Amino acid sequence: MAKGKKISEFKPAGKAGKDLVTAMLGPTGNLRAPTIRRGKTTLVGFSEDSYRDVLL
Repeated sequence: MAKGKKISEFKPAGKAGKDLVTAMLGPTGNLRAPTIRRGKTTLVGFSEDSYRDVLL
């Protein structure tokens, strides 16, 4: 999860917790953009370094 320059990493075991859901949603209640899912990894927001690590 990237928000500004801050990157948060969540590793939920089972059902997603409230803190994870809150971090993924924007002020309108929609998912933050961009949101990409690759395998079991979901990237929310934009961080060039995170995208490079996951997508390349």
